[in-house]
Amino acid sequence: MMQLKTLIFTSVMLPWILSSAAKDEYMEVRKPKKDIVSFPDYGMLQDSDPAVVPKVDELPTCLLCVCLSGSVYCEEVSPEMSSVPSLPKETAYLYARFNKITKLTNRDFADMATLRRIDLTGNLISEIEDGAFSKLPNLEELSLAENRLTKLPMLPTKLVSFSANFNRLKTQGVKATAFKKLTRLAYLYLGNNELTAVPQLPESLHVVHLHNNKILKITDETFCKGNNSYYIRTNMYEVRLDGNPIMLSMHPNSFICLQSLPLGRYN
Repeated sequence: MMQLKTLIFTSVMLPWILSSAAKDEYMEVRKPKKDIVSFPDYGMLQDSDPAVVPKVDELPTCLLCVCLSGSVYCEEVSPEMSSVPSLPKETAYLYARFNKITKLTNRDFADMATLRRIDLTGNLISEIEDGAFSKLPNLEELSLAENRLTKLPMLPTKLVSFSANFNRLKTQGVKATAFKKLTRLAYLYLGNNELTAVPQLPESLHVVHLHNNKILKITDETFCKGNNSYYIRTNMYEVRLDGNPIMLSMHPNSFICLQSLPLGRYN
Protein backbone atom coordinates (compact mmCIF):
# COMPACT_ATOMS: atom_id res chain seq x y z
CA MET A 1 0.00 0.00 0.00
CA MET A 2 2.84 2.38 0.89
CA GLN A 3 4.59 1.76 -2.40
CA LEU A 4 1.36 2.53 -4.25
CA LYS A 5 1.06 5.95 -2.50
CA THR A 6 4.68 6.78 -3.32
CA LEU A 7 4.13 5.87 -6.97
CA ILE A 8 1.02 8.08 -7.19
CA PHE A 9 2.80 11.03 -5.51
CA THR A 10 5.76 10.77 -7.85
CA SER A 11 3.64 10.58 -10.97
CA VAL A 12 1.64 13.66 -9.96
CA MET A 13 4.25 15.99 -8.35
CA LEU A 14 7.31 15.34 -10.49
CA PRO A 15 5.85 16.80 -13.69
CA TRP A 16 4.68 19.88 -11.73
CA ILE A 17 8.16 20.48 -10.20
CA LEU A 18 9.87 20.14 -13.58
CA SER A 19 7.35 22.52 -15.18
CA SER A 20 7.88 25.13 -12.44
CA ALA A 21 11.69 24.97 -12.78
CA ALA A 22 11.48 25.36 -16.54
CA LYS A 23 9.23 28.39 -16.15
CA ASP A 24 11.66 30.06 -13.71
CA GLU A 25 14.53 29.45 -16.10
CA TYR A 26 12.53 30.92 -18.97
CA MET A 27 11.67 34.06 -16.97
CA GLU A 28 15.28 34.51 -15.93
CA VAL A 29 16.38 34.46 -19.56
CA ARG A 30 13.78 37.08 -20.46
CA LYS A 31 14.97 39.58 -17.81
CA PRO A 32 16.78 42.51 -19.48
CA LYS A 33 20.46 42.71 -18.58
CA LYS A 34 21.48 45.90 -16.79
CA ASP A 35 24.36 47.84 -18.32
CA ILE A 36 27.27 48.22 -15.97
CA VAL A 37 28.40 51.88 -15.93
CA SER A 38 31.66 52.80 -14.26
CA PHE A 39 32.18 56.34 -12.97
CA PRO A 40 35.59 57.93 -12.36
CA ASP A 41 36.54 58.19 -8.71
CA TYR A 42 37.25 61.91 -8.41
CA GLY A 43 38.14 61.49 -4.78
CA MET A 44 41.14 59.40 -5.79
CA LEU A 45 42.69 61.99 -8.13
CA GLN A 46 45.26 63.03 -5.58
CA ASP A 47 46.49 59.45 -5.26
CA SER A 48 46.64 58.80 -8.99
CA ASP A 49 49.50 59.22 -11.41
CA PRO A 50 50.60 62.93 -11.43
CA ALA A 51 50.67 62.81 -15.23
CA VAL A 52 46.92 62.13 -15.25
CA VAL A 53 45.95 64.99 -12.90
CA PRO A 54 45.28 68.16 -14.98
CA LYS A 55 47.73 71.05 -14.55
CA VAL A 56 46.49 74.42 -13.35
CA ASP A 57 47.07 75.98 -16.79
CA GLU A 58 44.87 73.32 -18.40
CA LEU A 59 41.84 73.88 -16.18
CA PRO A 60 39.03 76.27 -17.22
CA THR A 61 39.57 79.75 -15.75
CA CYS A 62 36.16 79.88 -14.11
CA LEU A 63 36.85 76.55 -12.39
CA LEU A 64 40.05 77.89 -10.81
CA CYS A 65 38.74 81.40 -10.22
CA VAL A 66 35.48 83.10 -9.34
CA CYS A 67 33.79 84.63 -12.38
CA LEU A 68 31.01 87.07 -11.57
CA SER A 69 29.36 89.71 -13.75
CA GLY A 70 32.43 90.69 -15.74
CA SER A 71 34.82 90.29 -12.80
CA VAL A 72 37.37 87.47 -12.45
CA TYR A 73 38.85 86.79 -9.01
CA CYS A 74 41.98 84.59 -9.06
CA GLU A 75 43.49 85.33 -5.69
CA GLU A 76 45.87 82.86 -4.03
CA VAL A 77 44.89 80.11 -6.46
CA SER A 78 45.77 76.55 -5.48
CA PRO A 79 47.52 74.84 -7.20
CA GLU A 80 49.86 77.79 -7.83
CA MET A 81 49.12 80.03 -10.83
CA SER A 82 52.31 80.97 -12.68
CA SER A 83 50.81 82.78 -15.69
CA VAL A 84 47.77 84.89 -16.54
CA PRO A 85 44.80 82.58 -17.26
CA SER A 86 42.64 82.80 -20.38
CA LEU A 87 39.89 85.30 -19.59
CA PRO A 88 36.25 85.33 -20.67
CA LYS A 89 35.74 87.87 -23.46
CA GLU A 90 33.47 90.07 -21.34
CA THR A 91 36.00 90.48 -18.48
CA ALA A 92 36.22 94.06 -17.22
CA TYR A 93 37.95 93.52 -13.88
CA LEU A 94 40.76 91.06 -13.18
CA TYR A 95 42.04 90.43 -9.67
CA ALA A 96 44.94 87.95 -9.73
CA ARG A 97 46.71 88.95 -6.53
CA PHE A 98 49.12 86.86 -4.47
CA ASN A 99 49.95 84.13 -6.97
CA LYS A 100 53.23 83.04 -8.59
CA ILE A 101 52.92 84.81 -11.96
CA THR A 102 56.43 85.56 -13.24
CA LYS A 103 55.96 87.16 -16.67
CA LEU A 104 53.38 89.08 -18.73
CA THR A 105 53.38 88.49 -22.49
CA ASN A 106 51.76 90.19 -25.47
CA ARG A 107 49.27 87.32 -25.65
CA ASP A 108 47.96 87.56 -22.09
CA PHE A 109 45.58 90.46 -22.70
CA ALA A 110 45.26 90.35 -26.49
CA ASP A 111 41.77 91.24 -27.75
CA MET A 112 40.57 92.13 -24.24
CA ALA A 113 39.26 95.61 -25.03
CA THR A 114 36.70 95.34 -22.22
CA LEU A 115 39.32 95.33 -19.44
CA ARG A 116 39.13 98.38 -17.17
CA ARG A 117 41.06 97.20 -14.13
CA ILE A 118 43.96 94.77 -13.64
CA ASP A 119 45.33 94.00 -10.19
CA LEU A 120 48.42 91.76 -10.11
CA THR A 121 49.66 92.77 -6.67
CA GLY A 122 51.89 90.33 -4.82
CA ASN A 123 53.16 88.11 -7.63
CA LEU A 124 56.69 87.35 -8.85
CA ILE A 125 56.59 89.37 -12.06
CA SER A 126 60.08 90.33 -13.22
CA GLU A 127 59.44 90.77 -16.94
CA ILE A 128 56.70 92.41 -19.00
CA GLU A 129 56.82 92.43 -22.79
CA ASP A 130 56.53 95.97 -24.11
CA GLY A 131 53.23 95.39 -25.88
CA ALA A 132 51.52 93.53 -23.04
CA PHE A 133 49.06 96.40 -22.40
CA SER A 134 48.99 97.95 -25.86
CA LYS A 135 45.61 96.44 -26.82
CA LEU A 136 43.73 97.67 -23.77
CA PRO A 137 42.16 100.98 -24.86
CA ASN A 138 39.81 101.15 -21.86
CA LEU A 139 42.19 100.18 -19.06
CA GLU A 140 41.91 102.75 -16.24
CA GLU A 141 43.51 101.06 -13.23
CA LEU A 142 46.66 98.95 -13.17
CA SER A 143 48.43 97.62 -10.08
CA LEU A 144 51.77 95.85 -10.32
CA ALA A 145 52.72 96.48 -6.70
CA GLU A 146 54.84 94.00 -4.73
CA ASN A 147 56.52 92.33 -7.67
CA ARG A 148 60.11 92.17 -8.96
CA LEU A 149 60.12 94.68 -11.79
CA THR A 150 63.26 96.60 -12.70
CA LYS A 151 61.68 98.41 -15.66
CA LEU A 152 58.26 99.37 -16.97
CA PRO A 153 56.65 98.63 -20.34
CA MET A 154 54.59 101.05 -22.41
CA LEU A 155 51.45 101.95 -20.48
CA PRO A 156 47.89 102.51 -21.77
CA THR A 157 47.11 106.19 -22.37
CA LYS A 158 43.77 106.18 -20.50
CA LEU A 159 45.19 105.07 -17.15
CA VAL A 160 43.79 106.95 -14.17
CA SER A 161 45.63 105.01 -11.46
CA PHE A 162 48.97 103.19 -11.65
CA SER A 163 50.74 101.46 -8.77
CA ALA A 164 54.19 99.88 -8.82
CA ASN A 165 55.05 100.23 -5.13
CA PHE A 166 57.51 97.71 -3.69
CA ASN A 167 59.35 96.67 -6.83
CA ARG A 168 62.96 97.07 -7.95
CA LEU A 169 62.44 99.84 -10.47
CA LYS A 170 65.54 101.69 -11.57
CA THR A 171 65.71 105.06 -13.33
CA GLN A 172 67.23 103.49 -16.45
CA GLY A 173 64.22 101.14 -16.60
CA VAL A 174 61.62 103.92 -16.46
CA LYS A 175 61.67 106.28 -19.41
CA ALA A 176 61.61 109.96 -18.47
CA THR A 177 58.44 110.37 -20.56
CA ALA A 178 56.80 107.12 -19.37
CA PHE A 179 53.93 109.03 -17.70
CA LYS A 180 54.04 112.38 -19.51
CA LYS A 181 51.54 111.33 -22.20
CA LEU A 182 49.09 109.80 -19.75
CA THR A 183 46.84 112.86 -19.69
CA ARG A 184 44.21 111.23 -17.44
CA LEU A 185 46.61 109.82 -14.83
CA ALA A 186 45.56 111.06 -11.38
CA TYR A 187 47.23 108.59 -8.97
CA LEU A 188 50.84 107.45 -9.35
CA TYR A 189 52.45 105.18 -6.74
CA LEU A 190 56.16 104.42 -7.16
CA GLY A 191 57.25 104.13 -3.53
CA ASN A 192 59.82 101.64 -2.26
CA ASN A 193 61.85 101.25 -5.43
CA GLU A 194 65.38 102.18 -6.55
CA LEU A 195 64.70 105.33 -8.57
CA THR A 196 67.39 108.03 -8.50
CA ALA A 197 65.40 110.68 -10.39
CA VAL A 198 61.78 111.82 -10.71
CA PRO A 199 60.21 111.08 -14.12
CA GLN A 200 58.23 113.75 -15.95
CA LEU A 201 54.81 114.10 -14.34
CA PRO A 202 51.58 114.87 -16.25
CA GLU A 203 49.47 117.89 -15.30
CA SER A 204 46.56 115.62 -14.44
CA LEU A 205 48.23 114.13 -11.32
CA HIS A 206 46.49 114.50 -7.97
CA VAL A 207 48.74 112.19 -5.94
CA VAL A 208 52.34 111.06 -6.50
CA HIS A 209 54.23 108.78 -4.11
CA LEU A 210 58.01 108.51 -4.56
CA HIS A 211 59.01 107.71 -0.99
CA ASN A 212 61.76 105.26 -0.05
CA ASN A 213 63.72 105.50 -3.27
CA LYS A 214 67.23 106.79 -3.98
CA ILE A 215 66.34 110.21 -5.36
CA LEU A 216 69.26 112.58 -4.88
CA LYS A 217 67.96 115.82 -6.34
CA ILE A 218 65.05 117.64 -7.94
CA THR A 219 64.86 120.86 -9.94
CA ASP A 220 62.48 123.80 -10.25
CA GLU A 221 61.00 121.99 -13.24
CA THR A 222 60.26 118.71 -11.48
CA PHE A 223 56.88 119.82 -10.15
CA CYS A 224 56.68 123.46 -11.22
CA LYS A 225 57.72 125.71 -14.10
CA GLY A 226 60.83 127.52 -12.98
CA ASN A 227 60.40 130.27 -15.55
CA ASN A 228 56.82 131.05 -14.54
CA SER A 229 56.32 132.36 -11.00
CA TYR A 230 52.55 132.62 -11.56
CA TYR A 231 52.05 128.99 -12.37
CA ILE A 232 49.98 127.03 -9.81
CA ARG A 233 49.60 123.27 -10.04
CA THR A 234 45.97 123.09 -8.97
CA ASN A 235 45.38 119.36 -9.43
CA MET A 236 48.22 118.03 -7.30
CA TYR A 237 47.44 117.92 -3.58
CA GLU A 238 49.67 115.09 -2.27
CA VAL A 239 53.39 114.48 -2.81
CA ARG A 240 55.59 112.02 -0.90
CA LEU A 241 59.37 112.13 -1.15
CA ASP A 242 60.28 110.97 2.35
CA GLY A 243 62.85 108.21 2.72
CA ASN A 244 65.08 109.56 -0.05
CA PRO A 245 68.62 110.95 0.41
CA ILE A 246 67.50 114.32 -1.00
CA MET A 247 67.85 117.51 1.07
CA LEU A 248 64.65 119.46 0.45
CA SER A 249 66.07 122.58 2.06
CA MET A 250 68.46 122.80 -0.87
CA HIS A 251 65.54 123.23 -3.28
CA PRO A 252 63.32 125.98 -1.83
CA ASN A 253 61.63 126.86 -5.12
CA SER A 254 60.86 123.32 -6.24
CA PHE A 255 57.44 123.26 -4.57
CA ILE A 256 56.39 126.88 -4.90
CA CYS A 257 53.61 126.02 -7.35
CA LEU A 258 52.02 123.37 -5.13
CA GLN A 259 49.10 123.95 -2.80
CA SER A 260 50.82 121.95 -0.03
CA LEU A 261 54.34 120.85 0.83
CA PRO A 262 55.41 117.18 0.48
CA LEU A 263 54.23 114.83 3.21
CA GLY A 264 56.56 112.98 5.56
CA ARG A 265 59.70 113.68 7.57
CA TYR A 266 62.79 115.08 5.85
CA ASN A 267 66.37 116.00 6.70
